[in-house]
Amino acid sequence: MYSEEKTLSSEQLFDGRVVKLFKDEVELDNGHKTIRELIKHPGGVCVLPLDEDSNVYMVKQFRYPFKTALYELPAGKLEYGENHRECGIRELKEETGAAADSFEYLGCIYPTVAYDTEIIHMYLARGLHFGEQQLDEGEFLDVIRIPFEKAFEMAMNGELPDAKTQTAILKTKILLDEGADGADNADKKEGAI
Repeated sequence: MYSEEKTLSSEQLFDGRVVKLFKDEVELDNGHKTIRELIKHPGGVCVLPLDEDSNVYMVKQFRYPFKTALYELPAGKLEYGENHRECGIRELKEETGAAADSFEYLGCIYPTVAYDTEIIHMYLARGLHFGEQQLDEGEFLDVIRIPFEKAFEMAMNGELPDAKTQTAILKTKILLDEGADGADNADKKEGAI
């Protein structure tokens, strides 16, 4: 049965550039006390850039925790309090050099619900115009153009293990199959969370 946990104390163990680590003592509904380890993260945004020929632009970059390069959608970390739509527009430009005429909100995901506060907001970008990348210092990635149907196949057969990439591709597949017109509905759901 669902129950809530009451926070009794919270101790910050680490204050990093990206995350903050806490050890909280909580009380369960039955009166027992236990410890919860919690990572606080400002959240992020990912963008699925789709061109008029149904190609998606992904990035391939080395991911240190897994010691390998992964294909992902362009994405970035939010600053605390930053608007996620504006962050997505910025990250798309920085990583791919693209700007978009339409920025459609696809919703959000909680990628690690057991111990992390991160929320990732997803967008579909259409009407792409390309310029120069504006990568951050120390950021190295390749932009890869892939037919959308191939990206969908990759998501389905395990070639794209990144959760935000899989989710945005699957949501976009449903929109495309339903014949969504691509109207910008970012304002509809942006304030939901």
